[in-house]
Parts: sequence; C-alpha cells; structure tokens
Amino acid sequence: MMNSKKRLFRNTLYLYILTFSSYFFSLIAIPYQTRILGPEFYGKVGFAFAMMIYFRLFIDFGFILSATADISKQRENKLAVSKIYTAVMCAKGWLTMISSVILFLICFLVPMFRHDWLLYVLTFSAVAVSAFLPDFLYRGLETMKRITVRTLIIQAFFVLMIFLFLKTPQQYYFVPLFTLIGNAVALIFALVHVSRSLRIKLIPLEKGYLKRTILKASPFFFSRIATTVYQATNTFFLGLVYSPGNVRVGMYVASDRLVVTANAAFSPIADSLYPYMVKHRDFRLLKKISMIVMPPVIVGCIMLGVYANEFMAFLLGAEFYDAGSILRLLLPVVAITPMTYMLGFPTLSPMGLAKHANISTIVSALVQIIGVATLLWTGTFQITSLCLVTVISQSTVLLYRAIIVWKNRHHFERKE
Repeated sequence: MMNSKKRLFRNTLYLYILTFSSYFFSLIAIPYQTRILGPEFYGKVGFAFAMMIYFRLFIDFGFILSATADISKQRENKLAVSKIYTAVMCAKGWLTMISSVILFLICFLVPMFRHDWLLYVLTFSAVAVSAFLPDFLYRGLETMKRITVRTLIIQAFFVLMIFLFLKTPQQYYFVPLFTLIGNAVALIFALVHVSRSLRIKLIPLEKGYLKRTILKASPFFFSRIATTVYQATNTFFLGLVYSPGNVRVGMYVASDRLVVTANAAFSPIADSLYPYMVKHRDFRLLKKISMIVMPPVIVGCIMLGVYANEFMAFLLGAEFYDAGSILRLLLPVVAITPMTYMLGFPTLSPMGLAKHANISTIVSALVQIIGVATLLWTGTFQITSLCLVTVISQSTVLLYRAIIVWKNRHHFERKE
C-alpha cells in the first residue's frame, strides 16, 4: 500500500507540474495571441477549436477512461496490455478516417466553413494527431513522467513559434499549424518510447476483441460527449448565431478559455486518483483532499469575481475589459469543479456505481440542451442567459453525484 501511495503522490506531482506548466505557458501565449489577433480573429480560432472538440471526442471514444482502467488492472501482464494498446490504436484509426470524411463534406457543402477551410483542416489535423498520443497507456501504468516531459516540450515549442511568427491578425492559422507540428513530433517520440522502452507492440487481435473494446468504451464516450455540451457547444452556437468573427464570440472564447484552464488545475487530482481508487478504494483520502482543496477555491473565485474586468484587461489587453462580466458569470462553474471531479469516477467507480458518473453528465447535457433550445425558441439567446444555463447544467452534475454518493454511502463507510 505504501508503494502505491508513493506512486500516487509521484503521479499527482507530475500531473500538477503538467498543469501549472500549462498555466505558465498560457499566461505567455494567450495574452500575446489576444493582443495580436484581437477579439475578432481570436474568436475565429476559438470557434474552430470548439468545433474540433467533437471530432476529438469521437476519435478518443472514451478510451482515456475505459482503457486506463483496463491497463491499470492488467499492468503486470505485458500481453494483455499490448492487446489493449493495439485495439485502442486501431479503433482510433477507423474513427479518424470517418471524421475526415465528415469534415470534408462540411467544408465542401457549407459556405461559412468553405471560406476558412484551411483553418478547419489544420485544426482538425492537430486534434487528430493529439488523439493518437497514448496517454491512456501511461495513465494506466501510472508513469506520468513521460507525459509531463513531452507536454512541456510541446508547449515550449508552440509558445516560441507563436512569438517568432505570429505578427498580424491575418496569420491566425499559425495557431493550429504550430499545434499540429508540436503534436506530430510528440507522437513520433511517444510511439518510439512505447515500442522500444516499454516493449509494448501492436499485435494481432482475436476475432471480436476490437468490437468488445469499443463497446466497453461506449458508455464513457457518451458521458464525455455530454460534458462538451458546456465546453464546446456554447462557443459553437455563439459562432453560428453571431458568426465566428464577431467580437462577442471572441469575448466569450477568452472568458471560457480561462475557465477551462482553471478547471484543468483540478483534473490532476481526479486523473491520478482514478486508477489508484480503482485498485485500493481509499475513500478516507478522498475526504481529506476535498477538505483541503475547497476553501481556497471558493475564496479565490469570490476575489476574482470582484475584480474580473480589471483582471481581463490586465491579462488579455484593454480590448477584453468587458469580457470580465462574462468571466464573472462563469466563475461558479470553477467553484464546483473540484467536487464534481472527485465525486465522479474516482469515487463512483470503486463503489461499483461508475454508470452514475456517466448518467450525471448525460442529465447535465440534457439540461443544457433544453436550456439553449428554450433560449433560441424564445428569442432570448445571448451570452448572459447562456452563461446562466451553463451554471445550472454544471451544478446538476454535482447535485446528481452527491445524491448518489450519499444514498450509497454504506459502500465506503465500511472501508474507512
């Protein structure tokens, strides 16, 4: 148990190095991008990346959760790990080909996308290449050092290229281009490491194994699709209603990007706890972490809400001062995110209730879809009302999971 806890601590540390490096590089790259591109072109890039999130999730298909858990359980069995690895990579290959055809049809048939087809092709390519990075393997083996070092190099490369070459708003396509190059280099090194150092190879699969792997991942896929109703669909609908180059879209994208970045600060806890909790069911540790994390998060959100406009102007440039009002509306999402993460798969999976983690996000997605549809139907669709619907839908996830955990608390009280 002590060795497992040391591994948990080590992987959590690497994940936090990874996350805070993202903060560091974002604090350099995003303000530079917003100042060079302005709200209009920054909104275009944000709209493209929001659209590609759907393709990324389709290619990932929930393997980051299902395959991570399978590898965690089979990590001592090299043959079993190789089979899982092979099945996931083959599945992603097929899903990428399907996605490519869909994107081609969209860019060919829809004038708005055809006009900016290079932006969407480059963004899709960057996202597709990133989807093939075998993070599920490293997470399952709990060897996060490799992911951390690789990502640091990608981020440093991206920031350097942006500073060297992004000089005018019309060069906005450099953002996905340099992302693509960085991801491609990282993928090559990752595949070589898996093959030569970890000695995990692509091997023949028995009949039906690939299908079973996809079916096992499907509940996680639908759950992850549901979570994007907030992250991607808001930006996507705003782009469709106002046009991707509208200043209001750029303001929302900037605010949403900061919220997503803040939420990413909490994901290392859940990501490292998930394989650990599947194996050890240490619910007492979850309680301690919750009590440490939540008070500073709540206080920080309150303070940021008070000075939101000044913060946005200072960080992103004077043109983004009014984006502070949007950030202020979205801050409750940040405040509830730590508990939402920890009451998800790290808690519900070892309780034998993982399906409820998926159901909670699906319920939240339905709330978001109904809310957005109502806004469009009643003619009240605007950024303020969209943010309100988003906070309600995200709160639904936490409320649902809290109720399920409370009703089934006997599952973990005996283990403490």
